[in-house]
Amino acid sequence: MFEALTEKLQTAFRHLSSRGKLGPREVRDGLKEVRVALLEADVAYDVVKDFVNHVQNEALGEEILKGLNPTQQIVKIVDEELVRLLGSETARLKLAAQPPTVILLAGLQGSGKTTSAGKLAARLAQEGHTPLLAATDVYRPAAIEQLQQVGGQVGVPVFSLGNQQKPVDIARAAVAQAKSTGRDVVIIDTAGRLHLDEEMMAEIEGLEQAFPEAQTLLVIDSMTGQDAVNVAREFGRRLHLEGLVLTKLDSDARGGAALSARAITGVPIMYVGISERMDGLDVFHPDRMAQRILGMGDVLTLVEKAQQTINAEEAATLQEKLLKQRFNLEDFREQLQRVRGMGPMDQLLSMIPGMGGMAGMGDVTLEEKELDRVEAVINSMTPEERHNPDLLNASRKRRVARGAGLEVQDVNIVLKEFRQLSQLMGAVGKGKSVNLGGMRLGRR
Repeated sequence: MFEALTEKLQTAFRHLSSRGKLGPREVRDGLKEVRVALLEADVAYDVVKDFVNHVQNEALGEEILKGLNPTQQIVKIVDEELVRLLGSETARLKLAAQPPTVILLAGLQGSGKTTSAGKLAARLAQEGHTPLLAATDVYRPAAIEQLQQVGGQVGVPVFSLGNQQKPVDIARAAVAQAKSTGRDVVIIDTAGRLHLDEEMMAEIEGLEQAFPEAQTLLVIDSMTGQDAVNVAREFGRRLHLEGLVLTKLDSDARGGAALSARAITGVPIMYVGISERMDGLDVFHPDRMAQRILGMGDVLTLVEKAQQTINAEEAATLQEKLLKQRFNLEDFREQLQRVRGMGPMDQLLSMIPGMGGMAGMGDVTLEEKELDRVEAVINSMTPEERHNPDLLNASRKRRVARGAGLEVQDVNIVLKEFRQLSQLMGAVGKGKSVNLGGMRLGRR
């Protein structure tokens, strides 16, 4: 996410640091690099101009230039300006006083609207709500079937009257169904087009008029950069947008849409799509995103994902096993699955300060295919072998290797990694300092 932008900004800051004491000229030269980095990231020109002017005015202050570490202070100013640009505060959905809350999802065809409807439903269900998906796209072939498939994946019912009814009538019937069945949120998946047209806009305006208290979220593809922002601006002229949903943000190396959207449209980014998985929709936090753009990681989000994956009682049990050196391959596999459940490894790494954009840490590699190998090896063992790896003699290793479709060398690598990881985690649990040395998780 935003790898190219992060790298260029960090290069600009390194150049500033190499100059030692900073004067007005050095600051202006450094901010030229920041300006170029933002423009190359497809951030709107007016937004870049305003951003750089704000940073320069703050950075040229007498107190900053006389600071003990002026470069770090400039980075802090850039961070603060990024937060301002991205919206300052986290925008939240407003739940209706009398359920159900009605959410209209608008957007062009291909923006990821239907998938985002399912992801949003899954997220709301996880938060304790009982959502209902409503299929009102009666034009696109198989649109209703797609939403039903998405609903099935996340375990959320889908309301449909087929493709012979008017969208507004389907939406009204869906809300009535939600009221009668105790569903507290209705997510209406509206029809899109390949481009903006009067018919589509009039239809969504009609839906807004039918549900005055509805919240309209616009789904836009972040990969389209400034085109996405232009689409958001046009929708904003006709609709009462409550927020934006940026899809495919995990594949966006530039970040132009995310950095321009709020400033140009005046509409906050509410959610971002961070993976193709149905749990891959995150609440957008401006401060956390600014830190990730600057390569500072996102520890808070990482902690939240960990808390969703393992509870306090399980954590205490694991810690006790580590301290008493009773951590076995069964536990190793279980924790590996929990970590993988938190999301793609490259995303988890990017949340660790200083690890953004890296595929590994030193000699530790964390590629998904390597984790598949580790699980395959452990799965091929008997329960007795998982609990006591010392039982794995040469013949047993050959059997495990055959069962995993791998070589004995792979089994030896997994066992070596497990022992090193056990020692590492045990030492950390006891508060000792550790050296990763040449430990690798999987092999390239």
